[in-house]
Amino acid sequence: MEKTFAGARLRQLRESQSMTQSELSRLLGISPSYVNQLEHNGRPLTMPVLLKLTETFGVDADFFAAQDTARLVADLREVFADDTVGGAISAGEVDELTTKLPEVASTLVALHRRYREARENIATLVSEQGLDRTAAQQPHEEIRDWFYQRRNYVAELDEPAEKLAAELRLHPGEVRTGLINGLRMRHGVRVVTEALGTDQHRFEPRDRVLRLAPTLRPGQAAFRLASELALLEMGEVIDGLAGSWPYSGDTARRLARIGLANYYAGALVLPYRVFLGAAERYHYDIARLSDRFGVGFETICHRLSTLQRPRTRGVPFSFVRVDRAGNISKRQSATGFHFSRVGGSCPLWIVYEAFSAPGRVLTQIAELPDGKKYFWLARTVTRGTGGHGDPGKTFAIGLGCELRHARRLVYSAGLALSSTAAVTPIGMGCKVCERPACPQRAFPAIGKPLRVDEHASSLVPYPPLG
Repeated sequence: MEKTFAGARLRQLRESQSMTQSELSRLLGISPSYVNQLEHNGRPLTMPVLLKLTETFGVDADFFAAQDTARLVADLREVFADDTVGGAISAGEVDELTTKLPEVASTLVALHRRYREARENIATLVSEQGLDRTAAQQPHEEIRDWFYQRRNYVAELDEPAEKLAAELRLHPGEVRTGLINGLRMRHGVRVVTEALGTDQHRFEPRDRVLRLAPTLRPGQAAFRLASELALLEMGEVIDGLAGSWPYSGDTARRLARIGLANYYAGALVLPYRVFLGAAERYHYDIARLSDRFGVGFETICHRLSTLQRPRTRGVPFSFVRVDRAGNISKRQSATGFHFSRVGGSCPLWIVYEAFSAPGRVLTQIAELPDGKKYFWLARTVTRGTGGHGDPGKTFAIGLGCELRHARRLVYSAGLALSSTAAVTPIGMGCKVCERPACPQRAFPAIGKPLRVDEHASSLVPYPPLG
């Protein structure tokens, strides 16, 4: 049985009760020195002590389980990769800090984000035009940060949405009809279909009319109906969630409301237990799930990345949407996979290769510089926006999980997944990537001195010193 060291969690629990070590020792029937050793990870939790703690404080044993610090490690490593910080810390020290002092590590990450935002805002204010905000953090990034902190799962919306789906009897193939009936019966909203120009839908609260564009596919129409139903059903909850994060302004808060309404819509159209059950039965075959629920590839992938309900978890996925130019327009993660804010993305990542094989699902076993391996699948999606000659939209959708989960996916059938599997070394972006010999590098790593020799050349674009 693996030993459980939970010093930080035990200290957090004790301090939340305003209790001294001596008081805790009396409750547990052990010596104060024993409590001190437990809190400093000098001794592991024994089963009798663990049972006494759960009984005394009314917490689950999972509260003391080893925490997955992969995401925090990735965030902290980016902090110390920032050349403006001027610090250096080894991978071992990062691991020790996140394991023993996770709250301190989280505070450092939060402080660095504030520091970076302050620098970006200052750069904006002193720019020559005075109006260039491209360097400042965009409101959409703030929303992504919020979902990242929640591991892309929002119980306050997911569970009520699942309950309402059952009440409205939203069955595949009948979702749109069920939502229209629900809007009419519960909120007096009438749904009409008519041309709306470039808008996909428009709700008029005063007249209680929801207008849908005729060009919407059935799955898209259902999603638009569900997002407006979210605001009507869960407006106060959504307001509370949007107000729980220090957004920079009203634009970010309004975008947060939209993001939360869209989350509820996904949970309503694809109810948690029904969808997770189908995903497990089909071994996460996205095409079969798309046919089963009548929604597109991207919607299925996005919902798969949110299946992290405690005690009923699906495969923890990271979800990303990129365009041909490498811009990431959507990113959500329930895993330790980290999307860097600096240095762009890695050109060796399978997500970008998907553009060379439109409509096909490509797979890749990717290894990060820290040795963690991930299984990625990627496919393009294309949407038309009008008639002949009008530009359409093409994106690559990526869905990835830690390699240890890959056997649960139909896409891994026939692939070697052992430690000897062929892997593609990727990084989080050239500016923070630790692979000095990568021939695909587009920028030198920040904070790393370069070898510059006018009498020698190298296959490596930016050879490091030493």
